[in-house]
Order: sequence, then structure tokens, then C-alpha cells
Amino acid sequence: MAEYEFRQCDWDECRFRFPVEIEESRASRCPRCGTATQVVGVPVSTPADRVHRAANPTFSALLDNIRSIHNVGSMFRTADGAGVRHLYLCGMTATPAHLKMAKAALGAQETVPWSYGLNAVDLAQSLKEKGDRLWAIEAVKEAESFFDADLHIGTQNVTIIIGNERAGVDPGILSQCDRILYLPMSGQKRSLNVAVTFGIVSYHLRYLVTSQAGSA
Repeated sequence: MAEYEFRQCDWDECRFRFPVEIEESRASRCPRCGTATQVVGVPVSTPADRVHRAANPTFSALLDNIRSIHNVGSMFRTADGAGVRHLYLCGMTATPAHLKMAKAALGAQETVPWSYGLNAVDLAQSLKEKGDRLWAIEAVKEAESFFDADLHIGTQNVTIIIGNERAGVDPGILSQCDRILYLPMSGQKRSLNVAVTFGIVSYHLRYLVTSQAGSA
């Protein structure tokens, strides 16, 4: 992994401050005004003993027709951090074979198990037949608030369904879901970015897995 440092422009009327790779030759000049810069600090690293490794969780995720490669990469990183068991990539969702996706995932594509399917409806049916509970994240009329719903993970695997940024979750999948949940919105927009939604849902479920295991 590249080493970074923080630099600051020497010109008092600019003082632009920015992080840059140590070996980046152009770092000696301010990218804003061209004045010489100087090192003013280095990133504070997280001690290894402060990184808490969660136990293996009991939920997976199905990413159906996610059109943004950067969103998929971000979701891989979230899956790694939250300990998601498996990512099912479907339809137009990019796989780690795509160089831009691998770059966005920052190596998480090497640590998170994944598989690819052409048809998410068929895959959802297959997962349901093998015993998975399907929980879609979609703001439809019959959906429950994600934070008010009584969610119990238990030992039966849960697969979270995240749909296309514009079209949402395929109705063929919704018809198979055991639960449909939505994230409450306080503003004027109907939904969050799919990668942000996935992050909130994954970490909340991670918390539920931990708390429910502790109270068992």
C-alpha cells in the first residue's frame, strides 16, 4: 500500500493543504497555484489491536443490476468490513474481473467470497429453495421501516437484496421476499445511494448478529 504524507503550500495567500503519495514527484508543487510545498504531517495509522475482527456472520447480499462500478467496489469494501458472508452479483453488476471495479474495491474483492449470475430472479428462487430468507431493501408501500422492524437473524441465513440505482429491486425478486424493508428518509429524496444504503444495512445487521448472539 502506498505511503502518504500531508503537504501545505508555502504561499500565505493560498496555504492549500492536501494528502499525497510520498513518491509522487509533483507533490513538491502546489496543485492549486504552483508554489513550493512542504511536509506538514503524516497519516495517523490505526494500531492493529484496535481493529476488531467480527465473528462470521449469518447474512449474505444479492446485488442486482448495480450500474455503477464504483458503487460495486464500495459495496465490496463494506462487505469486507461488516463481514458479509457472500456477495451474489447479478445482471449488469460488475465483477472483480473489471479492472475499474477492482481498483474501487481496494483489495476487498480478494477477501469477500462472490459469485455471478445472469438472472437475479432465478438466483433468488434458488437461494430461497435452499433455505435462505430474502430481505429486500426497497421503499414500496408494503415495506417496513428497517429500524422499527423486529429483525431476528438466528441460524437461518439471510440474504439482503439491493437493486438497481434507478429501477430498484426487480419485482420478480420482491414477490419472493420474506420481508421488504426501507430506510426512513427525512428530506425530499426517496432513497440514498445504493452503496450508502448497503453500508447502513450491513453494519446494522452486523450489530444485530453480535447483540443477539450475546443475549442467547
